[in-house]
Amino acid sequence: MNRLELSYEVFTRRAGATTGSPVTPDEFRDVLRRSTLGERRPVDDLERLGRMLDNSNLIVTAREPVRRLLIGISRCVTDFGYCCYCSDLAVDEAAQRQGVGKELLRLTQEAAGEEATLLLVAAPNAKDYYPHIGMTHVQACYAWNRRR
Repeated sequence: MNRLELSYEVFTRRAGATTGSPVTPDEFRDVLRRSTLGERRPVDDLERLGRMLDNSNLIVTAREPVRRLLIGISRCVTDFGYCCYCSDLAVDEAAQRQGVGKELLRLTQEAAGEEATLLLVAAPNAKDYYPHIGMTHVQACYAWNRRR
């Protein structure tokens, strides 16, 4: 993909108020598959992808402006006051290394607010990317893994 002029959009849900345009489960699945993230997400379960989108309260998208093709997405859960967890940062492999992910995260951080810490778990192939864009590595993280 050549260097594209992309349109970015922020979708937030705060106390019942919604802004921006939602992403469909089909679009979400498509961009996950075109990124490396599809290998670790339930891309064959559209209903589950729909729940993931419906229950996210901060989504930032990058779209090709003519066809409106979804090129990248940052999907988060935040309280807009202390913490923002970015569950998915997916960028079409053909558009990687062009600043799309960095801009998605910049807009995510801006939308979450200056009082919120932005956290994410790096995909194995992307762990060297985040220090490169200025994020700090946090070692004390724990999880209970999903059962299915």
